[in-house]
Amino acid sequence: MTSHHHYNESDKHYLQLLSQSFPTIADAAKEIINLEAIMNLPKGTEHFLADLHGESEAFQHVLKNASGNIKRKVNELFGNTIRESEKKELCTLIYYPEEKLELIKAQETDLDDWYRITIHQLVRVCRDVSSKYTRSKVRKSLPEDFSYIIEELLHERTDDIDKAAYVAVIVNTIISTGRADDFICAICNVIQRLAIDQLHILGDIYDRGPGAHKIMDTLRQYHSWDIQWGNHDILWMGASAGNDACICNVLRLCLRYANLSTIEEYGINLVPLATFALEVYGDDPCEEFIPRLLPGNEMDEKTRQLTAKMHKAIAVLQFKTEAQIFKRHPEWQMEGRCLFEHVDYSRGVCEIDGHEYIMGSCHFPTIDPSEPNKLTDEETLLMQKLHHSFRISEKLHKHIRTILSHGCMYAIHNSNLLFHASIPLNDDGSLKEVEIYPGKKYAGKDLMHNIGMLIRAAFQTNSASGELAAAPEEYPREYARDYFLYLWCGKDSPLFDKSKMATFERYFLKDEETYKEEKGNYFKLRLDEAVCDRILDAFEVKGENRHIINGHVPVHASKGENPIKAGGRLMVIDGGFSEAYHKETGIAGYTLVYHSRGFQLVQHEPFTSARDAIVRETDIKSTIQIVEMSAHRMLVADTDKGEELREQVHDLKELLYAYRHGIITEKRR
Repeated sequence: MTSHHHYNESDKHYLQLLSQSFPTIADAAKEIINLEAIMNLPKGTEHFLADLHGESEAFQHVLKNASGNIKRKVNELFGNTIRESEKKELCTLIYYPEEKLELIKAQETDLDDWYRITIHQLVRVCRDVSSKYTRSKVRKSLPEDFSYIIEELLHERTDDIDKAAYVAVIVNTIISTGRADDFICAICNVIQRLAIDQLHILGDIYDRGPGAHKIMDTLRQYHSWDIQWGNHDILWMGASAGNDACICNVLRLCLRYANLSTIEEYGINLVPLATFALEVYGDDPCEEFIPRLLPGNEMDEKTRQLTAKMHKAIAVLQFKTEAQIFKRHPEWQMEGRCLFEHVDYSRGVCEIDGHEYIMGSCHFPTIDPSEPNKLTDEETLLMQKLHHSFRISEKLHKHIRTILSHGCMYAIHNSNLLFHASIPLNDDGSLKEVEIYPGKKYAGKDLMHNIGMLIRAAFQTNSASGELAAAPEEYPREYARDYFLYLWCGKDSPLFDKSKMATFERYFLKDEETYKEEKGNYFKLRLDEAVCDRILDAFEVKGENRHIINGHVPVHASKGENPIKAGGRLMVIDGGFSEAYHKETGIAGYTLVYHSRGFQLVQHEPFTSARDAIVRETDIKSTIQIVEMSAHRMLVADTDKGEELREQVHDLKELLYAYRHGIITEKRR
């Protein structure tokens, strides 16, 4: 806003608006004092996770222990004053209070004594994690039943003799009234919640693992989070928007990993697919389509056979529906991927780039060689039923709306640029212009922003009536819906960025040469500090210590790959939750914690089970690599939030000036 004295009309309107919230000089002054105080609190802890891939138990565990942040606090607080085993027990109690209490009550001889000591310890931990926040923020996170008591305990100083007696009375009363268990559960949940101020998810909640819907249910309750959409999230978003090729891809991945729990949870009816598959591929062994079973996922022979037939049926349907979309959009230059047109069905060979390759099998009862991309009547009917199932799933739409409202293609937080996979680059490392709609070309930040707008155009609804409203002018809804497929497997998609997705080749061709997917320039050049700096500049990321943070590509720690690249400019934190990758990476991945003292990269051992964590107290076996520690504790004033608060203080001072000089009159209550 312009400086004192000359107020133009819009300044005046703005101050009038502000005066509704702060009607008197006293109100405005009090708010300035409050904001100044907040700016001097330590920076809140940010937690970065990526590539959860439906592993809901591991996700819950990492959320509960805040990637070792709680363990770090317990060690700082109790150091050498309590035994290692007691620290472990305390941590496990904080993560899984209900379950751990059951076990302790079964074996503890003097329960009241245990309660007394434990409650005092929990109050200390809670006091420590809440010290970063204003009282009002802490108050908002307290459970109704105990908010008054917890608040009393948090703000009492135990070094004062009278106060110590007062605290002891409160604790004894909690125990004697039989509320100790409830109180412990309540305060543990408060600690978990306050240990993390903001959760950033760098994409890929869906596919491979069984519990994407559970992760979404958890996130819907979570206090503060954002997501940068990943390629697998986009696939599910496309399916829910009614893109048939995305629907086929989603089902194919679920069948490939024999992982149908999310599909079932969303009420997607697969009976028509099973019936169709048995009719058409009844006597086909479908060897290439036998599902990949992850550990602990057993399956009898009959189910395996049926799954393989369904897997093949949906894959054929996928290649046909994809081809139809590619034909509709010659501007994408994806028509070379219509591979059913390149097959000589009588000789069992497929021609790619002038070379002939032998097909592993060539049994396609639903393909007419003269029109290979045409669906049979039965396939058309099946596709309509599947489409309908995805369109009417209330729970799926609720989850997709949540992803839409909490996310976008990229985010910038406190000098960190977050996106899932890549930014399209030219061979020389400059930002590549990509045409996302005929006549609309963008690079870098504009590209990411406009792809976000394009995606939203596929979901435009007139919320009041539930009627579909017109999409934003620039992008027609039908085009936006088709574009999900390009985002999933298009060469210049920032979520894919490879020469091709060799799904067809891997299923049907014998020669493994054809499986190669050439990585895009971003993946080749991102180790170069200058390239990272150019991208950070293009996104206008400020600050001395700025970073790009990505997920998407598993970090092969077992081969000595380091997740910190480009001279510390780039951090890659595939959470490695997906069991499908454990053999490849040798660990269960990385998460990143950014607290007031700096960055810590946490490397996790594979998570076994919540039960193990509770009974054996196996905490996350994480080795912490300190990435960057700052010389002073960062305060809220050093963050984006601090920037906002400074502007608010400036505006409130303008309001004070306007009140004191009679430009605006105080509203007496």
